[in-house]
Amino acid sequence: MISVSGIRGIFGTDLTPENLTRFTAAYGTWLKGGSVVLGRDSRTTGSICEDIVASTLASVGCDVIKAGIVPTPTVAMGVLKHQAAGGIIISASHNPAEWNALKLLNAKSEFLDADEGQQMLDIADSGEFAYQPYNKIGTVSTDKELLDYHIQKILDLPYIDTNTIAAKNFSVAVDAVNGAGSEAIPALLSKLGVQTIHTIHCTPNGLFPHNPEPLPEHLQEICELVQNSNADLGVVTDPDADRLALTDENGNLFGEEYTQAAAFDFILSKKAGSCATNLSSSRVVDDVARTHGQSCHRSAVGEINVVKTMQQFDAVIGGEGNGGVISPDLHYGRDSLFGVAVILQLLAEREVSASEYRGSLPDYYMSKNKIQLADLGKKADDVLEMIRNHFSSLNPNTIDGVKIDFAEGWVHLRKSNTEPIIRIYSEGRSPEAAEGFAKKIIGLVQP
Repeated sequence: MISVSGIRGIFGTDLTPENLTRFTAAYGTWLKGGSVVLGRDSRTTGSICEDIVASTLASVGCDVIKAGIVPTPTVAMGVLKHQAAGGIIISASHNPAEWNALKLLNAKSEFLDADEGQQMLDIADSGEFAYQPYNKIGTVSTDKELLDYHIQKILDLPYIDTNTIAAKNFSVAVDAVNGAGSEAIPALLSKLGVQTIHTIHCTPNGLFPHNPEPLPEHLQEICELVQNSNADLGVVTDPDADRLALTDENGNLFGEEYTQAAAFDFILSKKAGSCATNLSSSRVVDDVARTHGQSCHRSAVGEINVVKTMQQFDAVIGGEGNGGVISPDLHYGRDSLFGVAVILQLLAEREVSASEYRGSLPDYYMSKNKIQLADLGKKADDVLEMIRNHFSSLNPNTIDGVKIDFAEGWVHLRKSNTEPIIRIYSEGRSPEAAEGFAKKIIGLVQP
């Protein structure tokens, strides 16, 4: 799967050493040299990919700074620390263990935008790479302190007080799915003053014990661990530790949409400014923003799109409803370590349990459906245009598909880039209401 944001595939099938070399050479050529911070998650193919990527970058004149197995946000922090030309994370995020990928950062430690990504892909297609002679190849070095640097930058934030957190004597349970958060999250918790840390699946060997996407159906073990250990909070990260899911002290899932909402609530209580998220994120963040007299701006789906909207409106916090929290105080990327710190600070300052805090937020429910275009004999653009026209009086948002906001909920339609389908995301104040909004749309398309 080739996109402007990265290269992803099943290792040995479509993500081959040849493909890794080609796209890495294209990226290094696009950078025109300079240093590149290179990190990876714990997948068993990561070491092979790391060797190929590092050698290829050096062959086109880039100096490589290897960080080893670290979270994606740690690589982003490394780009800023070293004032590097870019960064590469070898990780297929929440995909199963047989997958791997290249995630590409620019000199601002942001994922490549559409123009930057297309320039890199054009170089890959042309095959015109800037391979250097023997006396001009790049160097390869190692930064073993990058995770410590990342954690210290979080501790240095003016609104994070380790004494306040330590005084609460929190007990925290962690499931890092044997990924890049396996050592990073416990290390952060310890530095924050958490004395009691219970861990499962925190051996960074890339052998995922369950589906690595932090969705409710995959998280029964952390819920049981929290209950059995009497923990105050459960923390779950995906393989590259940029997404964060939580459970309360009763072992009930917080909901990834509410990870974002809690982070927004905390930061907006500390800093004046707006927030930003994507069109498919829950309306709860709008409610949170209003309580602080602020606006929540919406972007097209995709992390870099949220980042661009944050920058446009000078937002003080941003994120996505999949548990991704973005703080410009650190870097413009999703950061589960930052999310953990602000959640603990919020609970400590407000002297509430996780369940009490979650109960203070309004409940919303989402539904996900799809329309099979092949069964209808219709084109995606025609369907989206019909829906837009039907609800024209509600001024649909069309920056990414079509989103219709109703008084009690919303529906967002997006066409798939890989399948002949239209995805339908809907939200309401009850599961039935959310499903009802989706059925209304499906009924218009499939009368």
